[in-house]
Amino acid sequence: MRVVVQRVSEASVRIDGEVVGSIGRGLLALVGFHQTDTAAKVSWLAEKLVGLRIFGDAEGKMNLDLAAVQGGVLIVSQFTLYGDATKGRRPSFIDAAPPEIAIPLYQLFIAALRTTGVPVHTGEFGANMQVSLTNDGPVTLILERNAP
Repeated sequence: MRVVVQRVSEASVRIDGEVVGSIGRGLLALVGFHQTDTAAKVSWLAEKLVGLRIFGDAEGKMNLDLAAVQGGVLIVSQFTLYGDATKGRRPSFIDAAPPEIAIPLYQLFIAALRTTGVPVHTGEFGANMQVSLTNDGPVTLILERNAP
């Protein structure tokens, strides 16, 4: 499982011109699932995401997490995070989980985040989405859990 996390002052996702999810201050998380991912990886990454201390405190140091800044999370599924472009010019997505594996993991990830009490908004799995954001910092991290 791979998550690209961006600290944002605002972010939204549109489908067919309609906003389906938006947040103010918080984290935009682009989430991709590998074909071997498990529920344990999902839980670990959900905890890691909400616990990240990447928001500035009164001294400007990254010491605060989402709860401390009353921030939200916008989750957007993105199988292209497992694109492999090492050969040729067209990426291969063979490592990305097929929908029958990825959809339950995506739903589990959202549910795990919601149990933390942090506001969670989402895009739509498999939809053609337009994502808008204002990256704050910019701060962008890649979270990955390879071991089970």
